[in-house]
Amino acid sequence: MSKERAQRFNELIKKELGKIIFNFLDAKPGVLITVTQVLTNPNLFTAAVFVSVYPSSETKQIFDKLTRSIYQIQQLLNRKLKVRPVPKIIFKYDKSPEEAAQIEKLLEQIKNEK
Repeated sequence: MSKERAQRFNELIKKELGKIIFNFLDAKPGVLITVTQVLTNPNLFTAAVFVSVYPSSETKQIFDKLTRSIYQIQQLLNRKLKVRPVPKIIFKYDKSPEEAAQIEKLLEQIKNEK
């Protein structure tokens, strides 16, 4: 699979999973769940789906829900995508938004000290 095609395929999975998770999970008001990145293996059998959760205190609860309902989410994704095989999804926690916020906070502190 070409690099450009793989990127489009990853974006398609990201978009569809974002919709599915938004409709499927019953998150508390004020909890933001974002599919940040999808990395599909070249053999198309598995896809690592990176998810960020805000506030981070809700991360464990959201990932427990995702883990318990991964079978149903996979089935919904299989119905949405018109490609075969549909990669098996594996949810992973994306820490990059938290790390970016921490860096911003540190930069602001340095700015204020000057």
